Amino acid sequence: MTKFLGALLVVFALATLWSAQAQGPAKSPAYTVITVEKMHCDGCAKRIANKLYEVDGVEKIQVDVEKKLLWVHPQAGKQLSPRGLWEAVEKSNDRPIQLQGPRGTFTKKPQS
Repeated sequence: MTKFLGALLVVFALATLWSAQAQGPAKSPAYTVITVEKMHCDGCAKRIANKLYEVDGVEKIQVDVEKKLLWVHPQAGKQLSPRGLWEAVEKSNDRPIQLQGPRGTFTKKPQS
């Protein structure tokens, strides 16, 4: 009985491993992380977030004021424009330092 359970456990482990590999490599996160220069308080964060919500396809924004980071999540099936996000931060009177997302990492205004 013990040998049977051991064999069953091995088969289950191999099937799980094979299933994970069949799905392919992990996909990049759909969200974009923006590092900004001057976000000092919740008021700054709200001002920047309000401009980011104006970008087509933005669904949700998470903020870490202390680290000066914003996580911008797209609506299902949408891809966010790196340039649009960059310009939204600029319109909020702040300066993006880095934008990192599915379309790459940018330290200056993206072309698209």
